[in-house]
Amino acid sequence: MANKIAVFPGSFDPITKGHQDIVLRALPLFDKIVIAIGENSQKKSLFSLEQRLKWIQILFENEPKVSVTSYNGLTALFCDSIHANYLVRGIRNASDFDYEKTISQINHTLVNRIETVFFIARPELSHVSSTIVRELILGKADVKAFVPEIVNVLNIKIQ
Repeated sequence: MANKIAVFPGSFDPITKGHQDIVLRALPLFDKIVIAIGENSQKKSLFSLEQRLKWIQILFENEPKVSVTSYNGLTALFCDSIHANYLVRGIRNASDFDYEKTISQINHTLVNRIETVFFIARPELSHVSSTIVRELILGKADVKAFVPEIVNVLNIKIQ
């Protein structure tokens, strides 16, 4: 029987408690979860790729089924290249669902064996997004309530 490999793609700039929760909830369903940081040359990230990879490695160092990597290009083609059959996505609201549904259908058209598994955000985390956290960081706000403890942005160099 083939391994159930899932990819959880995103910018993770920075990783949030919402992302962490999705991975922990997905763990029982898959043999392996690859957290894949998509590199987009059109998008300026707040934290370096190396920093984001390090945070995720530390956060999941005790989870043998979780690995982290980065990739360029289309997510579906990345999944195909590592023989992953599943994509994991978090849904916070109706607009997330509409967007993710469309992307899921496109990914399935590109690589027809890829299934997207949606996780509805827990109510206490549904307002958390990397975009909002970045804005708070730039505004010098305390973001401890939104990011895992290892994401100590006070001592990190912002790009």
